[in-house]
Amino acid sequence: MKNGTIIVGAGHAGVQAAASLREEGYDGPVVLIGEETELPYHKPPLSKTFIKDTQAKPQLLRGESFYAANNIDYRPGLHVADIDLAGRRLEFAGGAPMVFDRLILATGSRPRRLPIEGAGLAGVVSLRDVADARLIRELSGTCTDVVVLGGGFIGLEIAATLRAAGRNVTVVEAADRLLGRVVAPPIGAHVRQRLADLGVRILTGMTVSRLEDENGHVSAAVTSAGERLPAQLVIVGVGVVPNAELAGRAGIAISNGIRVDAQMRTSVPEVLSVGDVASYRHWFTGGDVRLESVQNATDQARLAARTIAGGSDAYAAVPWFWSDIGDMKLQMVGLTAGADSHLVVGEPQENRFCVYHFAGGRLVAIESVNRPADHMLGRKMLGAGFSPSRETVLQGADALKAALAAAG
Repeated sequence: MKNGTIIVGAGHAGVQAAASLREEGYDGPVVLIGEETELPYHKPPLSKTFIKDTQAKPQLLRGESFYAANNIDYRPGLHVADIDLAGRRLEFAGGAPMVFDRLILATGSRPRRLPIEGAGLAGVVSLRDVADARLIRELSGTCTDVVVLGGGFIGLEIAATLRAAGRNVTVVEAADRLLGRVVAPPIGAHVRQRLADLGVRILTGMTVSRLEDENGHVSAAVTSAGERLPAQLVIVGVGVVPNAELAGRAGIAISNGIRVDAQMRTSVPEVLSVGDVASYRHWFTGGDVRLESVQNATDQARLAARTIAGGSDAYAAVPWFWSDIGDMKLQMVGLTAGADSHLVVGEPQENRFCVYHFAGGRLVAIESVNRPADHMLGRKMLGAGFSPSRETVLQGADALKAALAAAG
């Protein structure tokens, strides 16, 4: 392929796709395009260690020498304006087009905008990249009061980090519980109690109607109940939107993201898509999903590289996720969609327990707090398609290991 493969997006998915193409023996040109000017970096630490340490630097996904050593043409600071599918080329505003034989869209997602008065004030920040993290780090160093809008992973990670640093933190969540879209009620309730014990004020079933300012900088958030919350920093964490517009303008099929098949191909076979932006029929649940996780991004990227190299494998990776919120390491494996019962095992009062989710008699997911060994065992069980009985789960890890070994 004389024109090679171009990858749009230099996050976890894009960098892994470039690396995996070389690992698969692909010897055509590989161009990696990123909008940021920095070398690609890990994003999970931005909401935790990075914002609390003024000396912290981004943790690079790959060292600078990696790209040259693997003949990967990394092009930072570029924004793709359009895709010309007929000509198989990318268009850039004010720049020469680039032609491709294969294209991988790893364009990710962006924070959902806040549709309220005052959303554009200084001191109102969403976290998606290192520039945002640097701004949060700078502003949090001089403020007293922080309001976090949204009780998802990002918002709660930042809330715990800034509260531990001595800030007054209030979390405002529209739903009636924290982490409502991503974990079971027992986990959400546990996280809420631990954060409250840390001194984080939590308001659920509540929204913010407007933000007030003082000389152009946010000074308070006014809730739907009329309460005025002082705030020199407002973190907006109300979800993300897939960056699918580039593909949509080109006529590529869109359905809650860029629609892909089991080999990561879009509706245009020479164009593939991976990561946060990719929407697909999940092999495990049978439902359509778009997963926002490092694991999903990197596993899909590996498969896309195999597809381009001539493989025909279908995507069958077991999804897993994690979040560090204060003194809680949350780890999730599988998907809870369709689950109709669960078992809680362990010691919630000691901040160490698991929730096993079943759909009928089938194990579909495990959520854990500070039980990494159980998480790893869960990944092995779900990866092997093994579903233990509830009785075996209650007998503990040794019984689960023995049952898994016997089933193998």
